[in-house]
Amino acid sequence: MHAFTLIEMILAIGVAAMVLIAVNTALFASLRLRDATQNVVDAAAPLDQTVTFIRRDLQCMVTPTNGTSKVLSGSFRAGNISSAGVSESVAVEMFTATGALSANSPWADIQRVTYELKQPNDRNAVGRDLYRSVVRNLLTLTTPDVQDQLMLSGVQDIKFTCFDGAVWQETWDTTGLTSTETNLPLAVRVDIQMAGKNVATEIGRAHV
Repeated sequence: MHAFTLIEMILAIGVAAMVLIAVNTALFASLRLRDATQNVVDAAAPLDQTVTFIRRDLQCMVTPTNGTSKVLSGSFRAGNISSAGVSESVAVEMFTATGALSANSPWADIQRVTYELKQPNDRNAVGRDLYRSVVRNLLTLTTPDVQDQLMLSGVQDIKFTCFDGAVWQETWDTTGLTSTETNLPLAVRVDIQMAGKNVATEIGRAHV
């Protein structure tokens, strides 16, 4: 009957130990990579969601009109502007057909949407909070009821620039229909300055 010698047992144990060490190293490297990837995905999710909301609002903008109907298809304004019912300056104000219709919300699908930066409640937080503020009842005769939706935290700055077909304009205002900028821009570029990085996206829109 053949038996293993002590040297053979030591060699076998040594080889098995090296294999286990290699497997353990590969396993923990995979776990660290998975955690790092998950952190990147989790960090990018709010930003991706914000860009999706902005793109949808811009693509569904209502064309500004003159007369009494302007209440439901008001101006498109971009730049450091003020908006009714909003305490701080906003980056953009638009009327867009993205309102969700329901039995509990007796309003049309047209709503006024603004994007603004506010100071966070946590004084130790970096940057400011980006809010999407919505007014559903556009026919109210009193101060409109503004619903604030927190979109993104840690924002240093947000800027909307509009393309008129030739150059990019830092401001845009369709309030005065007698001005040269009475139509919606051909494209809107959104620059979101986060803490330590910059995100820019260009959102095209057909001229209507």
